Amino acid sequence: MSSKPEQQPNPVEQVQSQQLDSWAERAARWISQYGATKSTLVLFLFSLVVTSIGSFIIRFVIGAHIELEDLITAIVLTCTVAPMVFLVFSALVKQLEVSRQKMQSAVAEMERMREADIRLHQELQNNIHQLNKEIETRQQAQLDRERVFAELENQMHNRTEKEEQALRYSILLRSIIDASPDLIYYRNEEGKFAGCNRVAEQMTGKTEEELMGLTPHQVYDEELARQVVMSDNEVLESNASITEELWLRFADGRRRYYEMRKVPFFDPKGNRLGLLAFGRDITERKQAADAVKKASKDKTAFIATISHELRTPLNGIVGLSRMLRDTQLNKEQFNWVSTIYASAITLGNIFNDIIDLDKIERDRLELQLKTVNLKEFSLELGSIIELLAADKGLSFKSHLIEPIPPFLEVDGTRLRQILWNLLFNAVKFTPQGHVSLTIEASMPEDGISLVKFKITDTGVGIPQEELEKIFAMYYQVDHPNHKSATGTGIGLAICQQMVSMMKGHISVNSVLGEGTCFTVELPLAVSSQGIRTQQLMTRSLDILLVEDIQLNVMVAKALLEKLGQKVSVAMTGEDALEQVRNHHYDLILLDIQLPDMNGFEVASILCKEGLIKNTRVVALTANVIKTRQEYLDNGMDDVIAKPIKKSRVIEVFNQLFAESEPQQASAALPEPGVTPDKHLHAALDMELLEMLLDTIGIDMMQNSLTVFEQMMPNYLELLQLSLSAKEKSEVCSHAHKIKGAAGSVGLSAVQKIANKIQQGDHPAWWQNVYDWVEELQQAYGHDLQKLKDWMAAQDNDID
Repeated sequence: MSSKPEQQPNPVEQVQSQQLDSWAERAARWISQYGATKSTLVLFLFSLVVTSIGSFIIRFVIGAHIELEDLITAIVLTCTVAPMVFLVFSALVKQLEVSRQKMQSAVAEMERMREADIRLHQELQNNIHQLNKEIETRQQAQLDRERVFAELENQMHNRTEKEEQALRYSILLRSIIDASPDLIYYRNEEGKFAGCNRVAEQMTGKTEEELMGLTPHQVYDEELARQVVMSDNEVLESNASITEELWLRFADGRRRYYEMRKVPFFDPKGNRLGLLAFGRDITERKQAADAVKKASKDKTAFIATISHELRTPLNGIVGLSRMLRDTQLNKEQFNWVSTIYASAITLGNIFNDIIDLDKIERDRLELQLKTVNLKEFSLELGSIIELLAADKGLSFKSHLIEPIPPFLEVDGTRLRQILWNLLFNAVKFTPQGHVSLTIEASMPEDGISLVKFKITDTGVGIPQEELEKIFAMYYQVDHPNHKSATGTGIGLAICQQMVSMMKGHISVNSVLGEGTCFTVELPLAVSSQGIRTQQLMTRSLDILLVEDIQLNVMVAKALLEKLGQKVSVAMTGEDALEQVRNHHYDLILLDIQLPDMNGFEVASILCKEGLIKNTRVVALTANVIKTRQEYLDNGMDDVIAKPIKKSRVIEVFNQLFAESEPQQASAALPEPGVTPDKHLHAALDMELLEMLLDTIGIDMMQNSLTVFEQMMPNYLELLQLSLSAKEKSEVCSHAHKIKGAAGSVGLSAVQKIANKIQQGDHPAWWQNVYDWVEELQQAYGHDLQKLKDWMAAQDNDID
């Protein structure tokens, strides 16, 4: 709403009005002040003076003669009329003044009323404006409410749809979880079950509602509950997922092997709610793995048996032919014996390939670095290859390109096997011409020299398309014109893997019909100490040789007697026991496979009867599958592999006898009582450690210890899981691994405890195994630190 603006007065009129009002007001105030009579008298006198002067001036202007009578007439007339006029005028003025004052009061009141009206009008305008704003605000609020109601209705509709969709998804998810063959459950922060799927219900024999609020101790047997709670606590403490394998028993009595994955889960704000567990039944996979492991064990046992059965007569052939070559023979006889000797060596190398193949498959092929003189090494190898080459009418050439480092650190057995395979193939596939071996070396850098071996022949050659395949396992090149040369197809594959283990490289170049050249490059450490030529430090030992193969007896007895020893022979275990009961021996060389009992049983009986307190027992065996530590774990002092080598015999004899007397003398020096050294000897195999330090060096020992530390946590975990599942065979198997690993690094106490655990036929095994496992874990951590401290001390001494 709006109103017309007031009409403003004209400024000129307003000024004139103000001037008139000012004169009239002054006259009215003057008359009111002096009264009508005085005012009339004053006005009369004033009029009289004005009339007189006016008459005089008028007559003077008009030129008339001024008469007294005229002046008197004017005065009289004025005196007659003027008082009455002035009196009336004064009364009238007075009355008018009263009226004016009333009018002024009325005008003032009207002005006040007008101002009040203006104020009211302004307030009305403000109220109208405010009302308009309120109306607009209410209209906007109404629109907002309508929009909010529309949005709320839409949200309610969407929420209803989402709730329905969430319900559908929840039903679908529940169906998927229940249909899953995996075991699924989740527990809250208090460790109580908060939900599960159907498999978990079948496993526990309880419904989900019955499981809600229960703890593992209320659901599982005590041993399984303890294991489950321990892994749950690990998840909750680390906020990280873990994976474990364990046996679970179902309510119907079935036992299944599960791979459990446990993860913490959180709400959107990051607050942890508990943990989720997913279990996959891997029983069939474990059974398959066990079957593969058993098959591997059976294959290993078969290879060990075949190796023993074949190496035993082969040992006699090699030894006797070697000894026969040293006798007085004519040229023809010497050639025949040399052929027998070379053929036996060839057959032995084929056995080595087969055994190494098994070791490679089981990741047990290891390198043993020793100081080697390349010149003597090449002469020894060349002498045998020369016999094979001469048998085919071939010439053999050996070249050493100087300068060659005099001594190198390398596994001589593996290097000999690599070069033997390559040289033997060269002879086999060369119908005429020659075979050559060339050795050269680069100048050493940082103690490492790159040694290059080239084996060249003038044989049938290899097609170019076959070159990339010849290092594959069991692969054989088809030579249409050379069918007589056949082989196993494993030699080159093993050569390549051995070269790779030595951080080297093997390559081949060939021209069909002209010949082949194999090149082996190996980075080898240059030895500054040279070869320690061992001399036998003890003689006249009274030795009992227990061996059932006559050929082996002849070879071993001849070798030992040449070394100045006194040798007695027993062909069976019973014979050996009888002789030891009747006579004291310094050393028993004990074959493991005897016709009536095995060597371990013989050693066990001797130990129980107390017959070998001051007698050393050394295993004499062709079984190269077992490790040295396994023989030591079964009561042997050392082991000598067949065929017997003079260097190995000297090494073992010196370790067992030449060093024993100084050790006994030094042992008498300390004062009685328990000393740190005794504790150290109780925890560590000092003899083995000192031997390793002397042969492979501190760096290689530290590398072995690092590998051992990486392996042991997994071994201990598997041992504990198998024990929880009450799988006796698996517990013994894992303990056997721990025993071997501990023995290889010199942890003799850990090795002995693991040996007790692995002997599952112990009558009180189940009553003691838990204590043994706990003892094993404590000894591992304690003795490992002792070993590290000892190695650190040796490293400082070397520095």
